[in-house]
Amino acid sequence: MTAPATPIETDESSKNTRRHLSVFGLDFVGLVVALFFFAWSLSPSLIPREWYFQGLISGVTGIVGYGIGVLVAFPARRWIAPHLTWWRRRHTVRRIAEVVVALIAVGTLLGSLLAAAGWQNEIRALMGIETTTGFAYLRTGLVSVAVFAALLYIARGLRWVGRRFAEFLATRLRVPVAAAGVLAPVILVLAVVVFVDQVLLASSSMAARIVFADDNNSTDPGVEQPQIPERSGSPASPSSWDNLGRQGRTFVAGGMDAEQLTELNGAPALEPIRVYAGLEADGTTDEQVQLILDELDRTKAWEREILVVAGTTGTGWVNPFAADSIEAIYNGNSAIAAIQYSFLPSWISFLVDGSAAKAAGNTLINGVHERWSQLPKDQRPKLVVYGESLGSQSAEAAFDDLADMRSKIDGALFVGPPNSNQLWRSIVDHRDPGSPEVLPVYEDGVAVRFASDLQTLEDQEGPWNDPRVLYLQHASDPVVWWGPGLLFERPDWLAEPPGTDRSPSMRWYPIVTFAQVAADIMVGTSPPVGHGHNYEDLIPYGWAAVTSPEGWTLADTQRIAEAIEQLNTAGE
Repeated sequence: MTAPATPIETDESSKNTRRHLSVFGLDFVGLVVALFFFAWSLSPSLIPREWYFQGLISGVTGIVGYGIGVLVAFPARRWIAPHLTWWRRRHTVRRIAEVVVALIAVGTLLGSLLAAAGWQNEIRALMGIETTTGFAYLRTGLVSVAVFAALLYIARGLRWVGRRFAEFLATRLRVPVAAAGVLAPVILVLAVVVFVDQVLLASSSMAARIVFADDNNSTDPGVEQPQIPERSGSPASPSSWDNLGRQGRTFVAGGMDAEQLTELNGAPALEPIRVYAGLEADGTTDEQVQLILDELDRTKAWEREILVVAGTTGTGWVNPFAADSIEAIYNGNSAIAAIQYSFLPSWISFLVDGSAAKAAGNTLINGVHERWSQLPKDQRPKLVVYGESLGSQSAEAAFDDLADMRSKIDGALFVGPPNSNQLWRSIVDHRDPGSPEVLPVYEDGVAVRFASDLQTLEDQEGPWNDPRVLYLQHASDPVVWWGPGLLFERPDWLAEPPGTDRSPSMRWYPIVTFAQVAADIMVGTSPPVGHGHNYEDLIPYGWAAVTSPEGWTLADTQRIAEAIEQLNTAGE
C-alpha cells in the first residue's frame, strides 16, 4: 500500500508541477490557449487587413486566450490535480504530453502565419484589391508579441495590486485570509470597471464630443450656403445655416439643381427640396421635428410627388448617392427631410447615442406621418423612408414590425443595416426555410427583399407587392454581421456557403471571430465600392426597385447611376 505523501513531498511535487507548467515565466496552459487564439485570429475575416493591424488584433486576442487558459487551469490545479497522484508521478508521460501539445500549438501558429498572406490575398482577389506579400505578413508576429507583452504586464501589475490589497485587508483590517483572498480581486475588478466606465469611457466620450463638436462646427471645402428657398439654411429658411452642423450644411448645399436635372433627364425639372434640422438648433428632438414640419410647410413639400424621410448616421450624414439618386429619378419633384441626433462617428454614436438615434427616427417619422396622413389620399406625396448603417436603425425604430411599417408608408430602402436592428433581425430570423441568412427570402419576397448586387436584385422573381421594402447588404459588410452572438455560437451565415465576396476559408472560432469582425467594422469602408460597407453603386438601383415613376426602365437607372457617380466623383 502506498504511503501518503508527506508535506515536503507534496510541496516538492507542487513546485515541479509549476515548473513543468510554465514557459519563460508564462503559464503553460495559458500560453497554449494564447497560441491557438493567435493562430485563429490570423484566419481570414470579412475585410482584408494590413499586417500591422492584424498584429494588433492578434496580440489582443492572444492575451484574451492566455487569460482564459489561466482561468481554466487554476481550479484544475487547485482542486483536481492534487487527487491525481497517478498522473503526477508519471513525470515522463506528462512531459511528453506537454511537449506534444506545445508542438501542436506552435505548429498551428507558424502554419497560420505562413498561410495568413494567402488568406488575405484570397479576400483581396474577391474585392479586386492589390495583393500583399507573405514576408510582410510575417511581421505580424512581432507586432502581436509586443502587444501581448504590453497587455500581459498591465494584467500582472493589476494582479500585484490585488495581492497587496489582500494583504492589507488581512493584516490591517483583520479580515480572514480566505475572505481577503476573495474580496480583494472582487473589489479590484469593481474598481477597474468603475474607472473604465466613469473615467476612461466618460473622459473619452467627453473628449470625443469636444473633438467632434469642433468638426461639427466646420464646413467642408466648397460648401456654400444655398440661396434657393427650397433648402434649409437658405436666407428664406428659419433653420439657421450656422446651426445645421457640418453634415447638414453639406446635405442642403449638395445635389443637382433644376437646370442640371433638366439637362440630365431631357424634361423640365423642379428644384429638389432638402430640409434639415441640426443638433445645434435650440430645443429638444420634438422641437427639431416641429422645425422640419414647418420647413415642409414653407417649401410646399406636401405637393411634391415623393417625400423621403431619411435616417442619418452618427454624424448626421445622409449619403449623397441616395439623395442625388432619388432626386434624379423624380426629376426634382421630390423632398427629403432629415434631422441630426449626434455629431459623433457612427461606431462611437452606436455605443453612447444609440437611444438618441432611435428616438430621433421615431419622433421624426411619426411626426411627418401624422401630418401627411391628414392630407387627402389623392393629394399626398409618396411617403418613403431611407436609412443607411445606424441611420437604418434610427428609421426602423418608428415601426413595431413589418406590417406596421407597410401600413404607414409607401416604401423603404435600408442600406447596410447593423446586426442589432430589431426589425431586420426579426425578418432574418423568420426567413423562409432553406433561405440563407446572407441573402434571406421572407414570405417568398412578396413584401420585403434583400440584395447584395444588381444581379441578386434583378434575379428575384415573383410578385413584389407595394409598398416595397428593400435591404441592401453585402456578405462582406461587418456592420451587418457583427453582434454579441458571435462570441460563443457560430451564426448561420458562417455555416452556409459564402456570399459573393466573403472568403470561403473564413471559419468561426469562439471569441476570436467576434473580435475579428469587430475590428473589421473599423475598416469597413476601406474596400472598393460594392464590398464591405460601401453601397454607392447599388443605391440607385435600390431606389428604382422600391419606388420609381411609371414607365421607368433599367436603362434609365443606369443613366442616372452614371451621372450620380460622375457628380460625386467630381466633388471629391
